[in-house]
Amino acid sequence: MHQKILWTLVCLMALFTFLHPTALSGQEMEGEIRYLVVHNWAKKMASLDYLSQQQRDKVSYMWGGSDSEWKVYTTLYFSPTKSKYEDSEEKAEPDAEGYSWRKDAYMIIRDFQANTIFDHVTMLGRTWVVEDSIQTPEWKILNDMKEVAGHVCMNAIMEDTVKRQKIVAWFALDMPVPAGPERLMGLPGIILEADVNNGAETITADRIQLKKLTGELDLPKKVRGRHISEKDYREKIREHLEQKREAEEPWFWGMRYMQ
Repeated sequence: MHQKILWTLVCLMALFTFLHPTALSGQEMEGEIRYLVVHNWAKKMASLDYLSQQQRDKVSYMWGGSDSEWKVYTTLYFSPTKSKYEDSEEKAEPDAEGYSWRKDAYMIIRDFQANTIFDHVTMLGRTWVVEDSIQTPEWKILNDMKEVAGHVCMNAIMEDTVKRQKIVAWFALDMPVPAGPERLMGLPGIILEADVNNGAETITADRIQLKKLTGELDLPKKVRGRHISEKDYREKIREHLEQKREAEEPWFWGMRYMQ
């Protein structure tokens, strides 16, 4: 009975903060979050269900040790109405230089008030500017809770059927902004942790600074790249994945795992 009452109170609080994002804090909530992103090569390769067992065993042998992981930092700037996510200049590991994708364009902007997206990304050797309305992922909110970076979070799951990724996210109940890392968003609280395909990639907030932002959320004055809609952008990803499945090659060479 106690658990049922607690669950009801949590749901009501999440709904209230989502509908009234500044009501609980007494002031506008904005600031900066640093995420630690951990990539696991072996688990990424193992999740490719179109590879043969022999190929999977080979990958497990080659990448099963300590060299199978590498870590980087990313940054999310947020306010009650906007968010911007990008790669960080900070190094998560001393020898983190040399990853060419870190030099690619990657800026994910969400305007929740205007219901628009503005993404500046490099994919498959080309740079794109994705402009469209917000299309919220189909999340299923669960009832588990845990602490992430000092905040009580609730979990939710979704599935990317194109990339065949199962994503588990943990969103903060006391941070009522529907933002998140990478292109994840749409929950009644900032996503502070995400797990893709059981550890193939994990994204965890490790530093949260509530502070007044001064221009960090502004749109860039000028960006280079071909403008494209969200639908057409997703179609290019789908076509690329189909080609790689037919060739029995990893699809994430040349694009981010969470693109």
